[in-house]
Amino acid sequence: MPLQLLYLISDLCCPVVYFVVRYRRKVVRKNLVTSFPDASPKRIRQIERRFYRFFCDYAFETLKLLTVSHEEIMRRMSFEGIEDLERDLKDHPFVFVYLGHYGNWEWISTLPIWTKNPETHCAQLYRPLNDRLFDGLFNDLRTRFGAENIPKYDALRRVLTLRREGKRSIIGFISDQKPGESNTHDWVNFLNHDTPVLTGTERIAKKVNATVYFADVTRPHRGYYRCVMRRMTDRPQDFPDYKLTETYMKELEDMIRRAPHLWLWSHNRWKHERKNDFRKHIDE
Repeated sequence: MPLQLLYLISDLCCPVVYFVVRYRRKVVRKNLVTSFPDASPKRIRQIERRFYRFFCDYAFETLKLLTVSHEEIMRRMSFEGIEDLERDLKDHPFVFVYLGHYGNWEWISTLPIWTKNPETHCAQLYRPLNDRLFDGLFNDLRTRFGAENIPKYDALRRVLTLRREGKRSIIGFISDQKPGESNTHDWVNFLNHDTPVLTGTERIAKKVNATVYFADVTRPHRGYYRCVMRRMTDRPQDFPDYKLTETYMKELEDMIRRAPHLWLWSHNRWKHERKNDFRKHIDE
């Protein structure tokens, strides 16, 4: 089906998801109210409804990856700064790209068709799903345009293997997920919340001397995205521990505040609170 027809179906589904199914309505409302305490109730409802409309679009846009042509996806998902990434690969074995659950992050897996050097390897980390059917579906979606899926639990091992094989690689890390307690090494002030953060991207980047970028995403029109790759550093070792992660979270927050409905508010991001003995627990 053409995207225009899929968007018509999305428009029909949105009221059902919002008013009838009420998919995670309480979580979304709580997240918005606590993230924007100075916003009026009217403004909160506006963001909430725009989020659900976008969320339905995201679902159909993602399914469209199964059949969309190279020509159409290149027209709808554009990148700026790919030349800089490939230029950095001449001096560094890896380029790591910080991503968030913002805009249609699945469409960023089409980056391989934008690279000029056929030797450039592209990959993204992902969290395997418990449902084998959906896990297989998303694996097909994310690899259709040439990118490799790397299970998050195998990240360091796979990166070291790529380095040993001499594959110059661009790897995307979606780092705004909620870490488990044993994997929480830092907390930041993010969207008015004390927030645990994943620091694996930073730690691996330092280990393999990767250049690090931030993917700044906009949605100029329905069905069109633009991703600007902005270099954060080509010397991650110069950053004190956790500073690079904190810089990423600040970049992500600025992007969210610019167009808040494009972030995944249905994720229960702030379920747990920091324990008083957090640092002691980590040091041990």
